[in-house]
Amino acid sequence: MHFIVKTNKLLTAIVVVLFSGCSPNPVISDKTIKAFNIDYNWGPGGAHGFAKPGLWADANPETLMKWYEDLGCNVVHSFGVSCNGYAWYKNGFIPEQPGLKHDFLTEMVKIGHKKKMKVFGYFCVGANNKWEEDHPDLCYQMDGQQIPFTAQYIYYLCTSIEDAIKKTDVDGIMLDWFYNPGGGKDPLPSLRWLPCEQVMYHELLNQPFPGKDKITTEIELDFRRKAIDRAWKHIREISKKTKPDCIIWLTCYDLNSKEITGSDMLKEVDWLMNEAGDIASTEAVRRLVGSQTKLINCLANWNKQDPAGIVPATIKANIGLYGFTKPIVGALMPPVDMYLSQPVSDFSGDGKNIAILARTYKGLPYDYLKTIGTK
Repeated sequence: MHFIVKTNKLLTAIVVVLFSGCSPNPVISDKTIKAFNIDYNWGPGGAHGFAKPGLWADANPETLMKWYEDLGCNVVHSFGVSCNGYAWYKNGFIPEQPGLKHDFLTEMVKIGHKKKMKVFGYFCVGANNKWEEDHPDLCYQMDGQQIPFTAQYIYYLCTSIEDAIKKTDVDGIMLDWFYNPGGGKDPLPSLRWLPCEQVMYHELLNQPFPGKDKITTEIELDFRRKAIDRAWKHIREISKKTKPDCIIWLTCYDLNSKEITGSDMLKEVDWLMNEAGDIASTEAVRRLVGSQTKLINCLANWNKQDPAGIVPATIKANIGLYGFTKPIVGALMPPVDMYLSQPVSDFSGDGKNIAILARTYKGLPYDYLKTIGTK
């Protein structure tokens, strides 16, 4: 049965349930984090699978922000510096993406604030192709996390974060891959103990490096944890000093990593995201975070979570939502209307995630179908 009614959202939802036979998805609060990112980290042409510098440099911030608005986002994760090591805003401490057409992040923030959306600048803590190229002696020269958190690197990273906050007025920063080289795994691989790490050992443990043969698993874990703690303290200090209400958003693909369990970072961070996307890990970390910390669950093709189950459970647990995917139409994704005008069952992977997130963010039932041309 089909009815045309002029009524409020609540009555409309009731009518839909009664007459279309569908089950409504859980009601999402306007205060819930509803975030997404079209990801410019990964792509052809760069080392370690990262996008070559300048790929998508013609991305239009107005078009991109309109897509996020159509999706129903109230939070957008954009880029301060992507993993290739180049910035997404102009005239900064870090060289901009070659050929960057717009003052990208700066303009996204301005547009976002007009639309009452928070915009974040992304920084990858554990990998940066430009840092690797410029400082080969301070890197592992491998895929994944490969940067020891030396004093030199902490200064470089903190200076770039401070610069991005000042120049773009982002609402906050997102920190990714906050692990030592090879970290975020169980069991942790052995460090190589590069000369720069031996200097770090002296700085962090207040004693000369004893030699690789004297390093035990316990000593190495203590070193790893102290290295992360030092980097975190500096990043937090400069971020809050530069902008007191700057939100620090940490994303972890392994919340159970021994490197970060029980750390001050988990207690002090403002937002914490479980990139693996499972509810059990997200709920388990509650006992390790501060009272101010907001939790977020992630949907992405790589974590293979079923959004039809994860999204309602996430909302019920009062946890924020986030999704990301690589662009497939130039620097964009297909129009949101495409995901709303076809049944959720038509999609898989990231497409299904977007189809369900769009309906969820807009307060629509999962079997909602939009007729193209309607509002």
